[in-house]
Parts: sequence; C-alpha cells; structure tokens
Amino acid sequence: MEGIVVRSTGSLITVRLPDGIKLDCKLKGQFRIRGIKSTNPVAIGDRVEIEWPVRDDHGMITRILKRDNYIIRKATRLSKVSHIIAANLDHAYLLVTLAQPRTSNGFIDRFLVTATGYYIPASLIFNKIDIYGEKMNRTLDQLIAIYEHAGYPCYRVSALRGDGVREIADRLKGKLSLFSGYSGSGKSALIQAIEPGLKLKIGELSEFHEKGMHTTTFTEMYELSNGGFIVDTPGIKEFGLIDFDKAEIPRCFPEMDRLFPKCQYSNCTHIHEPGCAVKEGLKTGEVSQMRYNSYLSILDDR
Repeated sequence: MEGIVVRSTGSLITVRLPDGIKLDCKLKGQFRIRGIKSTNPVAIGDRVEIEWPVRDDHGMITRILKRDNYIIRKATRLSKVSHIIAANLDHAYLLVTLAQPRTSNGFIDRFLVTATGYYIPASLIFNKIDIYGEKMNRTLDQLIAIYEHAGYPCYRVSALRGDGVREIADRLKGKLSLFSGYSGSGKSALIQAIEPGLKLKIGELSEFHEKGMHTTTFTEMYELSNGGFIVDTPGIKEFGLIDFDKAEIPRCFPEMDRLFPKCQYSNCTHIHEPGCAVKEGLKTGEVSQMRYNSYLSILDDR
C-alpha cells in the first residue's frame, strides 16, 4: 500500500497511511536518488510503497515514488552533498525576522532561489511585527516592496499577538506547506498559533548572541484540522542549488528573468555584457541592488 513520510529520525521512518494510521517503517535495501548525492534517501513528504509488517512491529518501505519537487540544503557549508529537506511541496514559506534574530538578506534570497529553482511556489512571512518600531517598520516596507515586485507574496505576522495568523492558516488549507527559517524566527510559535492542539515546544533566544535556541531537532510533518499539512524544519543556515548550472541561476530571480528576453545576447550573464537589460534595470529600479548583489554572491559560490 502507499503512504506519505511524515517523520524520519534516522533508522525509523514514520509513514502516514491513507486512513490516518501512522506506521514506523524501515528501508528495504539501499535506495539511491538518481542524479542527487544526498545524505538521506527518503525525505519528509515522499510518497512511498510499503509492505505491512508480518512478524515485526515495523513496516518495510519497498519503493519511493517519483517526486513532483523537493527542496534541499547543503549537508555542510563547502560540501557538494545535499540533504533533502522535504518533497512534493505545494508551497514553501520562509519566516523572516528583522530582529531577535535578524534574518540576513542573503539567506532570504538563497531560500527563494532554491525554491524557485526546484519549482516550488514560495512566500515570505515577516514575523514578530509586534516588536518593530518606526524605523524597523520603514525597513519592512522597503523589503516587502522589493520582494513583492519580484513576485513573492509577503505577509506581516505576529505569532505572539495573532496578527495575520488567520490569513496564513487559510492559505494552508488542503496543502502541503514547508515552514523554514532561522532558529528563533518563530516557526514553532506560528504553527502553535495556527493549530493550538499541537502543543509544540517554543524556544527562547540566547541573550548573549540574540540567536534562537533549537527546539526542532529534525524535520517533521504536522497534520492540521483544516486538511493541510505543515513541514516544520530545524533552524537552517544554508541552502544550495547542488545540481544547477550557473546559466540557470538568473532564471531563479523572477525580476531578472522578466528582463532577460530584452538582453542583447542570448547567453547574457548580466555582469559585463553590453546591451544587458538587467543592468539597465538596476539604473531604473526595476531590479534592486540588494537582490543583484545576492545574485553575484550566489554565482561566486558555483
């Protein structure tokens, strides 16, 4: 029978069956994901075929069905090996905080490039707006203007106060959604606000570093009462396009991709070529300097 992977702690993989029953399973033999050097052969969200246990308490995963998409991170900072965070996602949400802790612009863009590159619609949730003053709200307005112009929906949320929580909950109905972000960005708190019955552990900030203390130690899928599912990830520091060519990177910046047909050269890198519509877009404001800097940084890593 078929099921969906909702939890993995290493040797044991929990599979949710169509009737809602959850069964701990093991892998049968060795699985290899073609074309991807991954530390985990099975990911949260994978659709799998299993054999029901006969003599053992555990089921056996015999086949991983073809993935619609997946999102990955680098296993280590300099590694070409990847770790698949989740598969078969309908949407990916990044929780962004301007303070306590501050999410870097480069991290935001790498998340969006990764999601876009693997054909996963993505949005930004700006959390903790209850602590923002006038200056920080102006910065928030500027960031939202940049990312909405690029084509990414943005939401203002306070998991603590409840602002925007209902709107996010409505968008999760009937969908498999990923929540990601730095430790301390409020992922667990927001999930708790959306689905109070889950009783998740809420982390605290380290006073010394103003960084989040890890509360989620492994990726797990939670079922919502509205028919949706949330994949909650541990705090992630690095995303990566492991099996991407440099030429594909600009296509993962929607505002640059829109201008690409106007470039003089069909293989324009948007760096040094004459007649580049993207560089012209920098002058007119069609492309933000901040996003362009992220583009150059990602290219340097390839």
